[in-house]
Parts: sequence; structure tokens; C-alpha cells
Amino acid sequence: MSQPIVVKSRIRIADFDPTESFGMEKEKTRAKTAHLQKRIGELQAKLYANTDRSLLVVLQGMDASGKDGSTRTLLEFVNPAGIEVANFKAPSDEERAHDFLWRIHHVVPRYGRIGVFNRSHYEDVLIVRVLNLAPKSVWSLRYEQINRFEASLAESGYTILKFFLNISRKEQAVRLRERLHDPAKNWKFEGADLLMRARWLDFMAAYEDALNRCSPKHARWHIIPADKKWVRDHLIAQRVCAALEEMNLKWPKSKHDLSKIRVR
Repeated sequence: MSQPIVVKSRIRIADFDPTESFGMEKEKTRAKTAHLQKRIGELQAKLYANTDRSLLVVLQGMDASGKDGSTRTLLEFVNPAGIEVANFKAPSDEERAHDFLWRIHHVVPRYGRIGVFNRSHYEDVLIVRVLNLAPKSVWSLRYEQINRFEASLAESGYTILKFFLNISRKEQAVRLRERLHDPAKNWKFEGADLLMRARWLDFMAAYEDALNRCSPKHARWHIIPADKKWVRDHLIAQRVCAALEEMNLKWPKSKHDLSKIRVR
């Protein structure tokens, strides 16, 4: 069974092939993914009923790497009441008036939910670093602050899965052109996409540091080859399903003595 690469020791992003499919066949893999999607829906119902744990999925990657598509696939069969999705853009004036983690903790999912961060607190050691939005003396301290933040969540009953969607520069160009030429995708295109693309190597260096410095046992990074959408979606669904299975969730017992209740 193919598995995403889990960051447990120092890695170089250049060593991982964004086109990798691990010998999987497209149609067979899609069928397996559909089974995983349905199983995630079943397991999420138990998670929602227990309300003492939560699963947080963090999706990071360059523009067009598939954060939106991964979220749609992952949560297709999950009850909307049990989902909390946060999409992080440039911070507002209010958010800038607080520490960088304030807006993150503000949207941490409630117990019983699956939460998805489309981008995340890692933007503060990625785009902030690459575009020099804060001095190194500020952002360099954030790796350890992030580690402490995630440790606190893990100690409080959160399972944290972090996925780096590893798209190639070539495939990103294809997807950005689609945004330019497909009327249904025009709205996704932003001028900043090209600015970020021009800093590709700087972003890869920033991502490499984040993956190496912030992948403790309780909050591992997973490297997902993202050029092939069906591979990307399968690997993420597989790991999320496994994490929910590992919780060994049981249906909670009723607070009432149901043997004495009659519905007339």
C-alpha cells in the first residue's frame, strides 16, 4: 500500500518527485479513494458523537497545488455539521493587532469536528519570510512558537495531520494557464500568483525549513506528490482515514435507561 512520505528526519524537497504515483493505477486508485471517502464519513459521525477529540488537517502548498480540490474530495461524504474549514488570506487590521497565532487559535475546530486549514499558521514562516514582511529576528522565533502551539493542541485531544502538497513548477504553470483561459476558473487568478511563482526557489527554501523544524511526533508533516490529482487525493484520504481509525471511536452510551422508554 502506497503511503505519503512522513517527515521524521531532515529532508530536501528536491529529493521528492511531484509526479510520483507509486505504481498505482488511476481508475483502481480512484475506486479505492471513493471507499475511503465513505469510510471517513462514517468515522466522522462517531467523532461528532463523542465530542472529546478533534482532527485538524493542515494543507499547505504553492498556488494551484490543490488545497481546495483536496478539501472537496476529502469531505465529500462528511456531514457538513461536523466540518470546520478555515481559509487564511492576508491578515486583517484586527488580526495584525494581535500575535500571529491569535487568528489561528480563534478558528481551531471544536471537539467532535474535522477541521481543515487551507493555508495556516505556517504562512508566517513562508510568505512573511519570502516577501520580507517581518524581519528575520521576528519570523525566526516562530518555528518554536508553532511547535509549542501544536503541542498544546495535541495535549488537549487534537490529532494534527499536516500535508505539504508538492507540485512541480511545470504543473503549476499548466494550472495557472487554466485559470487564465477557463471562464469557470478566471476568478481564481490573482496577480500575486505570478509574483509568488517568480520566488519559487525562495519558497522551496522556506518550506524546507518549516518541514524540517516543525515535524514533531505529535504533528508530523506528510509530503504529498501533487502533480496528479488522483494520487494526491488518495494519499490524503488514506492518511486521514487511518488517523480516524486509530482513535478507536465507539458510539457513546445514552444518558437514559433506554429499556424503560416506550415511544407510543
